[in-house]
Amino acid sequence: MLAAPFTVAAPSGVRIRDRLRLEAGDEKVLRLVGEHLGRHQRADLAERVGIGQVAGKDARRAERKKKLTAVSSSRWAGAMTRASEDQYQLAMRCLFDERASLCRAIGTISRRLAVPCGQRSKSGARGYADQSERAHKQRRLHLLQTQLAAVEQKIASWRPSVTVGGRRLARLRHHLADAQLTEAQWRRRWEAARLFLTADGESGAPHGNYTIAVDPGEGTVSIVLPEPLRHLANAPRGRYRLGCTVTFHHRRGEWLDRVTAHRAVRYDITCDPARDRWYLDASWSADTTVPPTPHELTARGTRLLGVDLNTDHLAACLLDRTATPSANPSPSRWT
Repeated sequence: MLAAPFTVAAPSGVRIRDRLRLEAGDEKVLRLVGEHLGRHQRADLAERVGIGQVAGKDARRAERKKKLTAVSSSRWAGAMTRASEDQYQLAMRCLFDERASLCRAIGTISRRLAVPCGQRSKSGARGYADQSERAHKQRRLHLLQTQLAAVEQKIASWRPSVTVGGRRLARLRHHLADAQLTEAQWRRRWEAARLFLTADGESGAPHGNYTIAVDPGEGTVSIVLPEPLRHLANAPRGRYRLGCTVTFHHRRGEWLDRVTAHRAVRYDITCDPARDRWYLDASWSADTTVPPTPHELTARGTRLLGVDLNTDHLAACLLDRTATPSANPSPSRWT
């Protein structure tokens, strides 16, 4: 049965990227800053997980931020505590989604196990083809039930497990030969994934961000150094200015409109060790509007795009107001 047609809302945010062509000295400073902030952010995340699910006022964010300010700055501390809260809430949502997925799988297997092999029940549930497949699914059911019990325990304690850097990358450490990686190559990826170089935007701050500032005219990038690393500053007020510049070719006009109006722009500095490259990402919230309904679109005479969802490709063609393919349609196909 086909679902009723609907319109998809526009993206709620924008993210653009440009490459940072760093000199050796700049890269060394960024690594020192990222490792320093990353270490303290992970400690704050562990503390946030230990607090569990509480009301916002009971998460002790002000207390945690004050402690982090002493080893970084007020703005870095704000970004770290906000990242910890986001990671905690995301981890809890993932646990709820995993529980729902496990319950669906257990229900499906249980219904089919209740039907003899090769038969169908009155409700339409089909039994497994033979006894061998049935035995395999019984073992699978026991495994899923064990996983569900572990997930339920984590949800009950409101303490999810979070691996900063990614659990998949952490497990890869024990399978380096299969991944065709050396320990040094894995270590570079692991350390790069655990850097913290994220600065939230601030409306009213110069060019929308004080912590990581990008000059719209010259394209220069400067960052506020944490308090223990202020001796590395090469610019006023404890800042470090990179020797490279950025341009942001994609959506440059939108970015310029924001930074020249001093509207909030978030910046993330990331490292790709596999390609030996550094990047600067800029992101901001987009103005949200209520999308028109399909009936409103057809009433305006707007041309619609019909998409056929196939196993290995998408087929699309233009439709007229009666949902009929336009004259001489030439469907596109994406594999």
